[in-house]
Amino acid sequence: MVSQKHVVFDIVGTCVSFDAFYNCIDKVLGDRLRAHHITPRSLGFTWMTAAELEFTFLSISERYKPYKEILKALFFRTLYMMGIEDPRQFATEDERDRCAQGYSELELRPGAKECFAKLREAGFTVWGLTTADIQRVRGYFERAGVSMPAENFISCDSQGVAKPALAAYRPALARFADDDVKWFAAAHMWDVTAAVKVGFRGAYCSVYEKESCAEIFDTELEVFAETLPQMADGIISASR
Repeated sequence: MVSQKHVVFDIVGTCVSFDAFYNCIDKVLGDRLRAHHITPRSLGFTWMTAAELEFTFLSISERYKPYKEILKALFFRTLYMMGIEDPRQFATEDERDRCAQGYSELELRPGAKECFAKLREAGFTVWGLTTADIQRVRGYFERAGVSMPAENFISCDSQGVAKPALAAYRPALARFADDDVKWFAAAHMWDVTAAVKVGFRGAYCSVYEKESCAEIFDTELEVFAETLPQMADGIISASR
C-alpha cells in the first residue's frame, strides 16, 4: 500500500488573520477606545487572549464550553482590566455582540490559497484542526473561494477538549496510517510543538506571532517560515 501525505493546519490565526475582527471593533468602539488610549487591535488581542485562557482552564478542569460563548462572556471584564472603570457604561451588550460578530467575518491570510495549492499539487491532502465550530470555519474558506471539503475539517468541539491538550491532536493523527507522512502546520508555537509531541512533524510560520520564542518550547521543528507559501515549500522539500 502506497503511503499518503497529509498536512493538518491550525485555522484561526494561521490560515485566517484577525484583521476583520480588529476592524469591526474599530467601527463600533474605535473613537471611544482611543479616547482612553486603547487601540482596537490591543482590545481585540487582549479580549481573545483572555477568552483563550478561560477556554483552556475550563477544558482542563473538565468543564468544556465552546470558545464563542466564552469570548462573549469575557468582553466587559476585558474592558475593565484594560482600564475602563465602568465597562457597562462604556459599551452596551449590543455593541459587544457587534464586535464579536467580527470574529465570524475573518478572512484568509494572503498566501493561504497559494499555500494549499502548492501542497495539493505535491500530493498532500490538506486538513484543518480547529477549536472553532466547523460551520463558521468553512465560511472563511468559502468566502475566499478556496476549496476545503467539510470532511477535512476536524473540530475540538466534537472532542470536548481544547488544544493544546494532547488529546485534542490524537484523533487527527489516528486518521492516518503509521507509514503516512503527517505534518502539523501552525502560526502558534504552542500549537505546533504540542502536535509534534503526539507524533506529527512540525511546520511553523511566523506570520502571526513574528517572534517564535522557541527557547521556551524545547521542541525541534523541521520547518520555519515567514509566509504560508514558504511554509508549504519547506514541508514539500522536507518530505522528499
